[in-house]
Amino acid sequence: MNDEPMIEKVISYINSHIDEALSLDKIAKELNYSKFYMARTFAEKTGCTVYKYIQGQRLTQAARKLVETSKPIVEIAYEAQYNSQQAFTLAFGRLYQCTPQTYRKQGVFYPKQTQITNSIYRRGGSMAA
Repeated sequence: MNDEPMIEKVISYINSHIDEALSLDKIAKELNYSKFYMARTFAEKTGCTVYKYIQGQRLTQAARKLVETSKPIVEIAYEAQYNSQQAFTLAFGRLYQCTPQTYRKQGVFYPKQTQITNSIYRRGGSMAA
């Protein structure tokens, strides 16, 4: 079975709704897929869970905002769908190996997770997240 169209739809939906609250249930319902099938297939084909992809995309956007804007870190945390600056700082630190404040001071944006593309999931590659 060719799962590429499903993966493409999931990626497109996530990228189009990244600023919203996203859950596996919501994505599956909107795209008319079984959440179990969707989650399993996405992870098998991309090497990344749906949740980790969403988290990685949000943290990458946050990293860009830290460098390119002067918004308070807490505001960036809420925009990234974190309920507290502390939770955001922990997640950001796991991915970027530094605090958001330190990252901002460095002043150079570099994505730790890129968007999944056809070439990545066609060869069964994995995403950093």
